[in-house]
Amino acid sequence: MLSELILLYFLFFRIGLFSIGGGYVMLPMLRDELIKKRGWLTDEELLDYYAIGQATPGIIAINTATFVGYKRRGIPGAVISTIGMVTPSLIIIMVIAVFLPRFQEIALVQKAFLGIRVAVSVLLVNTLISLAKKGWKSAVEIILSLAALAAAAVFEVSPVPVIIAGALAGLIKSTVERKKA
Repeated sequence: MLSELILLYFLFFRIGLFSIGGGYVMLPMLRDELIKKRGWLTDEELLDYYAIGQATPGIIAINTATFVGYKRRGIPGAVISTIGMVTPSLIIIMVIAVFLPRFQEIALVQKAFLGIRVAVSVLLVNTLISLAKKGWKSAVEIILSLAALAAAAVFEVSPVPVIIAGALAGLIKSTVERKKA
């Protein structure tokens, strides 16, 4: 058990260290580490944890790490995974607070951040496409996804009502499917 707790800490430490850009950016890393390499989760479980992490108060990355840690090792796993995810941010924020005001006007630093934003965007789109392919099992799910995208991207609806509407649509869909069976 201790070895897996140590593994959870360093796994989420590494993900936290390289999740530049927030919780959405960690999706490719979570998928690679938790699904492909270790087989600890399925794509559906990752999407569920991520959706719950989005819908609950707090930072998505930390919420998701907490859920994964809890699944692996209960409360100790949740605590250790959360600490692992938070540690790099604390270190980086302290370093940035000290040095960024001196460097943010340097053109090279600005260009580096521009390149990081582009790379993060590409990784995010790639992961979302692969998760969507596995998550979509019917035309109804594709339509619901496009409606949610339109609500969020075009009409700038807050994520909370979009998630609640998605949950209600999922409940209605499953109820209709059960009645047909």
